[in-house]
Amino acid sequence: MAREGDVLLVYYQDKPSVYARIELIEPDIKKDWYQLTLLILTIPARTVTWILREEYINGAPFTMGGTPMRLEEVKKLPMEREREKEGEKMVPGKPATVIPFKKT
Repeated sequence: MAREGDVLLVYYQDKPSVYARIELIEPDIKKDWYQLTLLILTIPARTVTWILREEYINGAPFTMGGTPMRLEEVKKLPMEREREKEGEKMVPGKPATVIPFKKT
């Protein structure tokens, strides 16, 4: 099951719509249902609480008011892979390279 702190991609009507971070997962009063509190990563950020079954939290499609929805976990990429793509290997204890922002 997804955990607090995980980032999800929310699909609305079968299209990727918005990213959200799981803030809290608590059991609901109904057996096998959970209250899932999400921080919707928009401007401004919003917090919502949805009541879902575990399989819906893990990616099974569901509907809200007749609208198809789905949650998909965003996989984390280790920093080493990103550095290797750029041709630079991370070395423990070596500070990261800072790239200054220059206005043009």
